[in-house]
Order: sequence, then C-alpha cells, then structure tokens
Amino acid sequence: MRVVMFGYQTWGHRTLQALLDAGHEVALAVTHPKSEHAYEKIWDDSVAELAAKHDVPVLLRNRPDDQDLLLALRDAAPDIIVANNWRTWLPPEIFDLPPHGTLNVHDSLLPSYAGFSPLIWALINGEKEVGVTAHRMNAELDAGDIVLQRAVPVGPRDTATDLFHKTVDLIGPIVRDSLDLIAAGRATWVPQDRSKASFFHKRSIEDGRIDWNWPAEDLERLVRAQSDPYPNAFTYHRGERIRIVSAAVSQARYGGTPGRVFIREGDGVVIVSGADARGGRRPGLVLHRLRTDDGAEHAATDYFRAMGGYLTARP
Repeated sequence: MRVVMFGYQTWGHRTLQALLDAGHEVALAVTHPKSEHAYEKIWDDSVAELAAKHDVPVLLRNRPDDQDLLLALRDAAPDIIVANNWRTWLPPEIFDLPPHGTLNVHDSLLPSYAGFSPLIWALINGEKEVGVTAHRMNAELDAGDIVLQRAVPVGPRDTATDLFHKTVDLIGPIVRDSLDLIAAGRATWVPQDRSKASFFHKRSIEDGRIDWNWPAEDLERLVRAQSDPYPNAFTYHRGERIRIVSAAVSQARYGGTPGRVFIREGDGVVIVSGADARGGRRPGLVLHRLRTDDGAEHAATDYFRAMGGYLTARP
C-alpha cells in the first residue's frame, strides 16, 4: 500500500520501521520537532532520521493546520495514513483524505485509557493488563472503530519502563497485520463501547508529587509508574525534595499520621500512609532507595539516620 505516516518518538519510529519492513511504499512522514518536555525526551528515537535514512520525504510540524501540509498530503496520494503518537488532533480533511482513512495505533486497550501516557496511568490504577489498539481515526480522539487489539499482562513488580518494552514490541506486528487485513478487504471494524471509555491528560512533573493520604498500595504503584528514565515520584523532607527510586508495601500495619517517618522494616524505612492511617489497620510504604536533587542515590536506611518527622507534599 502507499502510505503516509504521522508519528513521533520511539512509537512513531517503530511504526515507520514496520511499514518499511513490510514493503509498503511510504510516500511521506510527518513528525514533530524535538521537544524539551520532560516526558518527550524519553524514548525519543527520531522518525525524521529514520525517514531520511530510507529517502522518505519528511515534514516537521507542531500542528497539522497549514495549507502546505494538506497540499503535500494530496500530492502524496496515499491509500492510507498510519499514525502513532501524533500529539495533536488531526482534522477530518486529513484523516479522511485517503480511501482507507487513517489507522491510528494507540498504546492502550481502548476504549480505556484514551489520550496520553496510558501505560503510566494504567499502572497507577492497578490494571492487570495493558496493550496496543489499532483503530480507524474519527473526529473524537482515540474513539474510532477497532481492527486489531493485543494485550500483555502487568506483572506484580513491573515498572512503566517494563510495560513500555512489552507494548512497543507489539507495534510492528499490529501495524503489519492491520494493513494486511485492510489491503485484502478482510478487516472487521468493531465499534468501541463508549460507555467504557476513559480519557487521560498528559503527565507532567506535578503528577509525580506524592500525596501521603493515598494508600500504600497506590503509592507503591506510583513509584513503579515513575521509574527511571521517567521523572521519579517525589516528596519533601525538611524542605528538601527527594525522589523515590524504589519502594514496597510494608509487611506490618502501622498507625498514625500520613507522611510520618516511622520505623525500619527490613532494609527500608516505613512511611505512614493512607487517609485512614490513624486506625492502624493499613500497611505503610517502605522506602528502599531515594535520590536527592544533586543526583546522588541513597539507601533509605542511610538517608534517614533517625526516625521521626514527616514527609510532605511541599517544602
């Protein structure tokens, strides 16, 4: 098939590579310029560099809202547009331009976790599986009819980085298989159940701020969701920011005020957690390793030389 590709970062890079490997004629690649946004500097394999390596014309755009882009798309005359991790809305004059429309590849099990950073949000929320969905784009973001969907389990110690590697490996096969079905006229398009839809915003540094009123189980998942190389979950101790590198739910139950630096358990330090912690019926969060703003990493038992005091959301 003759294809125009819209995409960005490693997700877009994998999509373009899949199209090239499958022998499709890629007439044009459209991607975003490099960004200094904390989350957009992660997994930043360049679509533009891969396209140039294979003599695919490239256009750089922040938004697809100019006449020159539309003219270039019409000149490219694609059979289909394939998009993955394009960060802004595509208008109907673009997504409906080719005969087969636009196939969007999204790293969640739609209709849940439409929007941004779905793997991080899914891990925080304790989902048992994550995956990748290929669907036909329509005017509502990540809401079109589904042609293929693949899932992988979330392990009890998986980090967002682990889930990235699990799901990014699904991109090539799902792009190849979806286009094979579409080209052969064998695609079955399944409407999404919009009553089950959820939509999430972009992650920012603020979203990693720890609220010690959360239950320890939720905080432990937040720490795993903000695993390196993502910006770590953070809190403050005596006015200084500390980033939590690794943590676990405590074995014992602890009572008191959320955020209290309480006691050693094993090779970590327990922080009282949960809005109902005063009842003493909930576990705390055991901090194992943390990082200070100078970049130094510490064992929690070395950093907290004495128990007592509080971790707080702000200085």
